[in-house]
Amino acid sequence: MSTLGLGNALVDILLKLDNEHTLTEIGIAKGAMDMIDEKQMIVIQRTLSHLERRQTPGGSVCNSMRALAKLGAHAGFIGKVGNDATGSYYEQALRIAGVTPYFTKVEGVSGCCTVLISPDGERTMATFLGPAPSLKPEDIREDIIARYNSIYIEGYLLVNEPLVRDTMKKAKRAGVKIALDLSNFNIVNAFKDMLDDIIPAYVDILFSNESEAKAFTGLESGDAIRKMAQMVDIAIVTCGKEGAVVAHRDETIRVIAEGGKPLDTTGAGDHFAAGFLYGLSVGASLEQSARIGSMLAGHVINVIGPQITDDQWKQIKLNVGSILS
Repeated sequence: MSTLGLGNALVDILLKLDNEHTLTEIGIAKGAMDMIDEKQMIVIQRTLSHLERRQTPGGSVCNSMRALAKLGAHAGFIGKVGNDATGSYYEQALRIAGVTPYFTKVEGVSGCCTVLISPDGERTMATFLGPAPSLKPEDIREDIIARYNSIYIEGYLLVNEPLVRDTMKKAKRAGVKIALDLSNFNIVNAFKDMLDDIIPAYVDILFSNESEAKAFTGLESGDAIRKMAQMVDIAIVTCGKEGAVVAHRDETIRVIAEGGKPLDTTGAGDHFAAGFLYGLSVGASLEQSARIGSMLAGHVINVIGPQITDDQWKQIKLNVGSILS
């Protein structure tokens, strides 16, 4: 089974903060995901230029596709970037990771997410989207979708309703399973009516965390997942240190969290989704798939940024083999 990702193509700039006062100085609340313009992005990065810095291809669905490729799955990614050095870096990094990129390129500066990591591992994000969210329905070719068994769409793209609806219709015509991540509770609140419409109509697999599930259903995770499982084939709610809950029809499964105290929570949900989708792609049970997801999330929270180091993947693959045996 192969998976095509559709999401915002953003390079992550990871900055490790010495203290949380810095967040107050630049005017961003801890744990927030603030949208900023190009000028604000430049000011923030100049202000914090003294901090330790790392760069990595980001965007939640892109993180998932890279992890899927590392596990040995066939993965692709559709996105939009500028014709600058950042966009070229992004495309090359995907190819190196084993992900097939399908990029629309335009004049201008590529999108960037500045991830500010507090001493306790909490992430605060200042996101300049650039051209990333301006994909048009005609940019998404049905023949490309049809090359894959499933398509994984991030909820941040709900701001572009024509794109999401048209892509889901194309996937359904091609017989491709549709997975959707709710991405952020603010997104859920803003597009609740749209979600109530498209989820029962198109979505096969629905990913969320506790706050997103509550925003969507008005219920706590245990009751929320049962309600969501009535709308889709498989519903997943990740619950941080409490693990995750998966539901399919009347079956509900809980798995424990792995990884211990987080160094950085960036990419935890993205890697859970990758592990879960990989499990399904090789015919694993829901419990096995969720365990693979939890194991990947446990690894990524022990590194800075949304990318597990290359030397860990050999052990991860051995662990996957043990889960599947």
